Amino acid sequence: MSKELLLFDASLRDGSHAIKHQLELSTVRNYCSSISDSGLYTVVVGHGNGLGASSLQVGLSKYKDNELLRAARENLKGPKLGAYMIPGFGTIEDNIMPALDIGVELFKIGCHCTEADVTKQHIEFLSKKNVEVYGVLMMSHMASPQRLLEEVKKMESYGARGVVLMDSAGAFLPEDVEEKISLLVENTNIRIGFHAHNNLSMAIANTLAAIRCGASIVDGTLCGFGAGAGNCQLEVLVAILQKQGKLKNIDLYKLLDVGDNVIRGDIGYEKGVSSNSIISGLSGVFSAFAVHVNNAAKQYNVDPRDIYVELGKRKVVGGQEDLVVDVALFLSQKNKRDDSSFVMESLL
Repeated sequence: MSKELLLFDASLRDGSHAIKHQLELSTVRNYCSSISDSGLYTVVVGHGNGLGASSLQVGLSKYKDNELLRAARENLKGPKLGAYMIPGFGTIEDNIMPALDIGVELFKIGCHCTEADVTKQHIEFLSKKNVEVYGVLMMSHMASPQRLLEEVKKMESYGARGVVLMDSAGAFLPEDVEEKISLLVENTNIRIGFHAHNNLSMAIANTLAAIRCGASIVDGTLCGFGAGAGNCQLEVLVAILQKQGKLKNIDLYKLLDVGDNVIRGDIGYEKGVSSNSIISGLSGVFSAFAVHVNNAAKQYNVDPRDIYVELGKRKVVGGQEDLVVDVALFLSQKNKRDDSSFVMESLL
């Protein structure tokens, strides 16, 4: 029996990457009050890398986690207030418990796609408190379908109500999504979800493929507001699904208005797929590396596309942002030229 499709809104979390984690409290308040009663299942709020992640390495947030969550809690009606956390950045005592006190109702606990073990303590803690908790497997293009199934089953055993595959690099094609999502849906008893990035302009197509294969959670953002080339654009996805006669309980006009007035208006976000995003997707590099790559490319006078290619060859993952500078320095010393043949040969 198919499960109801739940829409998870990551605009105030993944979108933080796009503005160097400088979300204003007034923007959070405006967004949450405007998106209330839209039909979305949850609105996830905080630093792009989750609770406790504000740091020099991945980016300092303008406001503390608790300030952002309180601003959201005071203004959000209808959708559940959600928070994201990666073990290693945040802890139960320092981050999860204060978030619970503020009124966070739903947690997503993320990790690299082959390291579900590190989420055991956090998922079990929340599950035993009967708090809604989901696992997230990041950079999921880097693991085989069978390995992903093993990791999902671990999270299921810890008490996760569902697991979301995150295409952190925007590297998937629909056939990749179909292969992995189908296997997970057919072999687990919990919800399976998908979080797309748009590096290859495939976020909508990949998300629709996931839904066709039984995914019952969709992660996305209004206007695609997110790391790198952005995420699955929620209002576009909803429009397509409503054209198919689905998701009639979602207020499309409200999503469109919030996108126009808050994301494009207050924040001024306008983003599409760039040449760097395409190479990032081809190389399988975490979308949130975009700011770090651009800065290092300018500092060392190297082509940012070459940095993405080298990072992909080294299989760098989220949390290894410090290696971006090492790669830029390496390339500058090698005096790599801006040569498309170098880029393409490295990708093949």
